[in-house]
Amino acid sequence: MTADDPSPRDLLRAERAHHDHCRTALDAMVAGADEQVVVGEDVSASGADAEVLGYQLRSRAKEMRDLPEGPLFFGRLDFDTGEHAGEHAGQSYHVGRLRITEHPAAPPLVVDWRAPVSRAFYQASARDPQGVAVRRRFGWAPGSRGASADLTGLEDEHLARGETRTGETRTGETRTGETRTGATRTGETRTGETRTGETRTGETRTGATRTGETRTGEIVTSEIVTREIERPRVGPMRDIAATIQPEQDDLVRAGLDVSVCVQGAPGTGKTAVGLHRAAYLLYTHPRRIQHSGLLILGPNRTFLDYIAEVLPALGETGVRQSTLLEEIARHPVTGADEERTALVKHDARMAGVLRRALYARVAADGAGDLVVPDGSYRWRVGADELARIVREVRAEDLPYGVGRERVRTRIVAALRQRAERRAGPRPNAWVRGMAGTRGAGPYVDAVWPRVRPEEVLAELLTRPEALAEAADGVLDAEERKALLWARPPRTWKSARWSAADLVLLDELAGLVEHPEGYGHVVVDEAQDLSAMECRAIARRVPFGSLTVLGDLAQATTPWAARAWAPLLGHLGRPDAHLVPLTTGFRMPAAVADLANRLLARLDVDVPPARSLRGDGELTLRPAGPSEVPQAVAQAVRQALAHEGAVGVIAADTDLARLRPALPADPRVSLTPASLAKGLEYDHAIVVEPAAVAETGPRGPHLLYVALTRAVSRLEIVHSRELPF
Repeated sequence: MTADDPSPRDLLRAERAHHDHCRTALDAMVAGADEQVVVGEDVSASGADAEVLGYQLRSRAKEMRDLPEGPLFFGRLDFDTGEHAGEHAGQSYHVGRLRITEHPAAPPLVVDWRAPVSRAFYQASARDPQGVAVRRRFGWAPGSRGASADLTGLEDEHLARGETRTGETRTGETRTGETRTGATRTGETRTGETRTGETRTGETRTGATRTGETRTGEIVTSEIVTREIERPRVGPMRDIAATIQPEQDDLVRAGLDVSVCVQGAPGTGKTAVGLHRAAYLLYTHPRRIQHSGLLILGPNRTFLDYIAEVLPALGETGVRQSTLLEEIARHPVTGADEERTALVKHDARMAGVLRRALYARVAADGAGDLVVPDGSYRWRVGADELARIVREVRAEDLPYGVGRERVRTRIVAALRQRAERRAGPRPNAWVRGMAGTRGAGPYVDAVWPRVRPEEVLAELLTRPEALAEAADGVLDAEERKALLWARPPRTWKSARWSAADLVLLDELAGLVEHPEGYGHVVVDEAQDLSAMECRAIARRVPFGSLTVLGDLAQATTPWAARAWAPLLGHLGRPDAHLVPLTTGFRMPAAVADLANRLLARLDVDVPPARSLRGDGELTLRPAGPSEVPQAVAQAVRQALAHEGAVGVIAADTDLARLRPALPADPRVSLTPASLAKGLEYDHAIVVEPAAVAETGPRGPHLLYVALTRAVSRLEIVHSRELPF
């Protein structure tokens, strides 16, 4: 810094003033959107055009009014004056969650993080400055609602000088992992250390001791990025627009026509990447996406509630966020299947069984000639010609409902041809009559009957002979027996449908008539999908693209995938780009190391997680079998002394005995291990890992999920031997 350079205090004052200016401009944009709605009501146009215009204006005004409060920018790019800076030479841009301008034709006060120029904010480095002279990051007070006084600091990276600040904690540092056994530190012995009535045994704090710290060139840690990543998790999931890393940015900005599968280790931000990619596509391809739609699929409603505020915070509202069960629910789930039955129903072979059962209703032969009276004439179509029509349509592999109407159309064409040879052109009313009950209708109903998916499935699950015929050579006798309803309902209308039945009904409905598709679908926790569930998703994106997110190590359903290739095949995207994310930003290194020890037992081919977090704690709290609830309660009370959310994760069967012991506090959640996926807590307390690991064949995967929910501190309460 030279004598002429502004002081840090002057820089901060100037940036706060710019933020106030941006706030005034944004308020004017919101007011302008409301004014356009009023003006638009007086625009002369046809009724349809006026309705479309009014809808667009009202939607835009609502989006502007519904923008969440918060800081208006988080970064700034100052481009140098050289030729390599291109059209941006000498320009400065603030980067935020949406574009702010005083006038549509005026230079923006803030550029959207998704704009092409903003990519340099995430990708530029000392090695490849991309024309950027200075990259500035802004620090805001936690929970800020956008008051300029909450702008508390800034960091500048002079890329032209070879200086880069990264989000990596202690970049280029050599660490020796510190291990505590009975509170023994490397180079320091403390025998039987006790803290607040708590004995810590085998506590591991990786990276707590730093030996031989080295830095390469001018690469240093960005305190702002690190602080934002490590900020306590309270409330719903928040966006990561300010902290996106280069490898994440590559995925976010993948083209609309590209399908991507992200194998993400815990804490690598795969869910955030999927949501930010959705926001990027909505920004980059608004017309295509608005026309075809964009769908976010999560594993359950709890997970969707947790991520619900991310897209609105990025300026995108109205995106459908749903579960697959909600998308396919033709009926409420009122029944339940045994595991062996559910396994068969979710098997990909069921697609062939259902197709056979449906098309077994098509009977091309044996219906005889078709004779249609028409005044003094009788038009005849022979049985051989009718059978040929049915066979040809059947061979075209159309949806069942489309095929039925194609048969009707061709029979009417044959009748019309005969009539016009004899009596000349026929009017449209005549053609419609020939398609109805006095013409081809009865024959079509006989050879290609109208069906409901429920009728086909109910017959299959209640009549052994129908199931045997449809499943011949596909399912063995035991599998067919598992499918049959023990207590068949009187009719399909009184059936108690299970969740797996709804998947089968959706398959049949897709065979009858293809559902309306989306332009892009983001699928989270995809590793738990069955083959039949994947087919249901594929039907909803026949011509669009997919973002598939998951972690095979966290696969917990009985039918979960052990490799991505078969799953992507069932999703109809075998050529999707498979990209691993292994660098964790959420999970402390000590927790990652522990999870990697369990990873070897999971029989999945995924790379181990690597953490960039140098902070965090791992604590083991042994207790007697009867003392576990009290030990958990004590751990919770101590955790509440820190900021952030506290999650108690236990085997589903342990919840009842733990609940009465927990203090009543809104920051504390008691979560069954089966529902912990996708959630995160500043302080995670995992109870009796051995019990979690024994909850079924996928128990070790459930334990892996439970152990990787911690953002800052992981505490393990156990009375039994640990399974890792």
